[in-house]
Amino acid sequence: MGPVRRQILLNALKVYDLVLMVACFLAAAFIVLRQTQTGLSFEEVLSMRIKLVNFFLFAGLMLTWHVVFSSFGLYGSRRFSGRRRDVIDFAKASTVVAVFLLLAAAVFKIRLVTRLFVIVFWVATSISTAGSRLVLRAVLERVRLHGRNLRFMLIVGSNRRAIEFAHRIMHSPELGYRVLGFADQDWHGLQHIEETGLPLVCDFDGLKHYLRTTVVDEVVLTLPMRSLHEYGAAITSTCEEQGITIRVLNNLFDLKGNHTAGDELESSTLVTHYAGMAEGWPVVVKRIVDILASSIALVILGPLLLVVAILIKLTSPGPVLFTQHRLGLNKRRFSIYKFRTMVPDAEKRIRDLEHLNEVSGPVFKIKNDPRITPIGKFLRKTSIDELPQLFNVLKGNMSLVGPRPLPVRDCDGFDKDWQRRRFSVRPGITCLWQINGRNSIPFEKWMQLDLEYIDMWSLRLDFEILLRTIPAVLKGSGAA
Repeated sequence: MGPVRRQILLNALKVYDLVLMVACFLAAAFIVLRQTQTGLSFEEVLSMRIKLVNFFLFAGLMLTWHVVFSSFGLYGSRRFSGRRRDVIDFAKASTVVAVFLLLAAAVFKIRLVTRLFVIVFWVATSISTAGSRLVLRAVLERVRLHGRNLRFMLIVGSNRRAIEFAHRIMHSPELGYRVLGFADQDWHGLQHIEETGLPLVCDFDGLKHYLRTTVVDEVVLTLPMRSLHEYGAAITSTCEEQGITIRVLNNLFDLKGNHTAGDELESSTLVTHYAGMAEGWPVVVKRIVDILASSIALVILGPLLLVVAILIKLTSPGPVLFTQHRLGLNKRRFSIYKFRTMVPDAEKRIRDLEHLNEVSGPVFKIKNDPRITPIGKFLRKTSIDELPQLFNVLKGNMSLVGPRPLPVRDCDGFDKDWQRRRFSVRPGITCLWQINGRNSIPFEKWMQLDLEYIDMWSLRLDFEILLRTIPAVLKGSGAA
């Protein structure tokens, strides 16, 4: 699609979205007026538009709609964004507009815009905008499969990443890309391009001439950063001069993770690779859930915490709480809170008992630990001793779900660097280790479960772990 047609389609989409917003607004007004007694008729709602203040308010809503949708990138090229990403982005944009509408109604005392109105408006806009874009995507994909609306791509480089990228593009014809071939110097791995069936169209010296004489819409740069930096800089400069779109594979250093994001600092653009959880709405929601859930749990469990504290004080000398330095997010030290289940000098006696350790790796665990107090064994078996960590969650040192925070002594005993990737996320009260046997599984498997949680993390996984933790605690599986 040429730039003129693309601009026409873009402007048509903007107008369509505004019309859709107005239609959803009127539909929400009609539904709410049918369901509630607001004292306004639908005809009166329509007549409100002629009032000056309402005109400006509605114009502000339309401007907000346009700004929010543009800021979420909904009017840019979305060939590489999947259907799920489209639905999520449109739902987020509609949510922001709905919140703005609710705030405006509160400030200007708009009787029509009730909470029910906002909910109906949000549902209608989310479904209609996302649905229309999915239909448009399906139409464009069908058009591309018939050889129209194509973009011609040249891949610079022929390493493993370049070959894999070419295969992905060629196996996704609905994206509308035609790979012209590769541009690279002669090197020992050049023969691998044969498996793609694509040609080597030129070397670096002939690239400028090739771009001058060939239809090329996009150039994808896959060169190694360190050894071919000068070539990469010259090629991007050449593409910029000729007005050709440049794409750079973000994984320049063959990192194993897949959490990446683009950031900007004034005139500098950064490609950020997250070794842990990528920042964004899900992480914010996770923290909100932590605060709400821990606060509610502390209120509900308050009487139990008080009874346990009294029992600990009556059955053994020493403080009620046991505090210990642990390593948290990015190895930040914090004090963890637990009900004391051992004698007061338990830490000092570790060296004398190390020969009794029953767990592999640097972690120190004894099933029948002689330091445990009379009530301590019951507290450990039922995991009640962990409940004060809800205060750690509330403070932000920990999360409800995450890798268990380990003592500094245990962390100093790590013998492999990959084990330290667990510090890339906030530690938690429960995780995959707790629901898969706890102390009954070896240390190496424990660390692998932590990394599996980091790589697979989602809000849904957190809720699944929390639900599975309850029966695991009731059974006391693996507790010591």
